[in-house]
Amino acid sequence: MSSDLAPVPSQLRRARVAVAACFFLDAVFYANVVPRLPDIKAELGLSNASLGAALAAMPLGALLAALSSAALIRRFTSARVATWGLALLGIALFGVAVAPSWAALAAALLVAGALDAVIDVAQNAHGLRVQRLYRRSILNAFHAYWSIGAVCGGLLGSVAAGLEVPLPVHLATSAVLFGLVAGAASRAMLPGDDDADRDPEPEPAAGSAARAVRRTAVLAMAALGVLGVCGAIVEDAGASWSALYLRTELGAGAALAGLGFVALQGAMTIGRLTGDRVVDRFGQRRVAQAGGAVIAVGMGLALALPSVPSTLAGFALAGLGVATLIPAVYHAADELPGLRRGTGLAVVNWLLRIGFLLSPPVIGVLADAAGLRIALLAVVVAGLGSLLLGGVLRARVGPPVAP
Repeated sequence: MSSDLAPVPSQLRRARVAVAACFFLDAVFYANVVPRLPDIKAELGLSNASLGAALAAMPLGALLAALSSAALIRRFTSARVATWGLALLGIALFGVAVAPSWAALAAALLVAGALDAVIDVAQNAHGLRVQRLYRRSILNAFHAYWSIGAVCGGLLGSVAAGLEVPLPVHLATSAVLFGLVAGAASRAMLPGDDDADRDPEPEPAAGSAARAVRRTAVLAMAALGVLGVCGAIVEDAGASWSALYLRTELGAGAALAGLGFVALQGAMTIGRLTGDRVVDRFGQRRVAQAGGAVIAVGMGLALALPSVPSTLAGFALAGLGVATLIPAVYHAADELPGLRRGTGLAVVNWLLRIGFLLSPPVIGVLADAAGLRIALLAVVVAGLGSLLLGGVLRARVGPPVAP
């Protein structure tokens, strides 16, 4: 019997590598473009406002397309949607390089945002499928590969910009090379329907019992959506506001001010690389609640005792505390009873993107009204929200795989 089961771990290991590659590529593709945005702006003669309006098309496309991901996954499987979507994403971003006008640039970014949203749901769905077969947490490591991919993509784009590689050549090469990697990943993904390895669903309830199940699912979805938005607020604070806070409120130099984002992202990446073992040991619920406490205490002390060292430590603790939160929310949404497969994951992804879209302007308005130091208390509130709402998460992912 052991010989019959031998191919299964090998197949799972290949699928795990393939999903990790998808997360990595999803981040690399757009991060590779970011350092070339000044070139795009100059080539098209855009103002800052025009460039910002074009860039806003990307989250708009994501919001428009995210809810379609569940139907696409049911029709084509998560493996195909993720890998084919990545190949198409490379082509869409090549469209950014050859866009002859603002409208064409915005259209390419709209398509790229739509593809990114669908890919995000599909790669998480397939990662959760692999995790179910492993019967232990591995999703956090996938998200860590996304963080690593973002750093690598930014470095690749910076090198291309520094070498003055023509933008069409740069992004065409990126589309072809990374598209080939996505094609290779597609062959290593798990075959068949996404529900093939799930436990059979119980017979659907009828009448008042069915309404109660749906009502419970909707309430749980709302709680998970708020929990995901809490994670978005923490992550966005490091990306959008840490450098400005360090420079304008604490007088840090330009180089030192950039370390706030590095501290949060670095700690979050470390937390995701190590988070699966922690989640297996203590469960998603305890880890999320402890993480919320770490976020609230870390940033609370940093804002109460403002200095450059305390602020860098506060952002690092926030990154560590939020590391496993969004993967846990995705997992819980995918397991909600009373919903069609993929629906919970798609809806939570959509709500999460709303959080990322609204967080910067909300904190900006608060900063204008009361100062950035007060506005960053939103991070403390988000930590407390994680502490309070973490109870909706599962205590355990599953028993360990037998050796």
